[in-house]
Amino acid sequence: MNPRRKKAVKQILFGVILLVIAGVSYFLGGKNSVLVSTFSECADAGNPVMESYPRQCRTKDGQTFKEDIGNELEKDDLIRIAEPRPNAVITSPLKISGMARGNWFFEASFPVKLFDGNGEIIARGVATAKSNWMTSEFVPFEATLSFTVPIMTAGTLVLDKDNPSDLPENDDVLRVPILFR
Repeated sequence: MNPRRKKAVKQILFGVILLVIAGVSYFLGGKNSVLVSTFSECADAGNPVMESYPRQCRTKDGQTFKEDIGNELEKDDLIRIAEPRPNAVITSPLKISGMARGNWFFEASFPVKLFDGNGEIIARGVATAKSNWMTSEFVPFEATLSFTVPIMTAGTLVLDKDNPSDLPENDDVLRVPILFR
């Protein structure tokens, strides 16, 4: 084989190898791809977010991540929170409002707790009924919690069904994920 032909074959082979590397890199997302394991990471990476409730984010490779909204949908027939909404950024003092069925209260109140990202209680208080709680209907409630903003950015607001009997079968809770500022 003459030297010119050898050089041409080497150049073609080199070009094919470059194309293969570029193709593999493209299909695997390249070395700059972002590993995604949560809804927030998926949205922050610029992937499309579906306007559903809860919102969902889909990566280019078809993985879908749901936004954590706590157990709001499961408890909708018992307690509904107006403020703060799931994943809201909160500051102190935190004003909490919503409505709950009368049996969520005892003596017109129920406990409220705020947890940091490590599960430590950083504030606790009492939500009070704003009208007659002796009903099976929804009753508006309000509460205010003051707290020192923790180092971590995420936490959980917990609204406990008041359970004076202390029987586990009477326990219930609304869990609302929140963000600190």
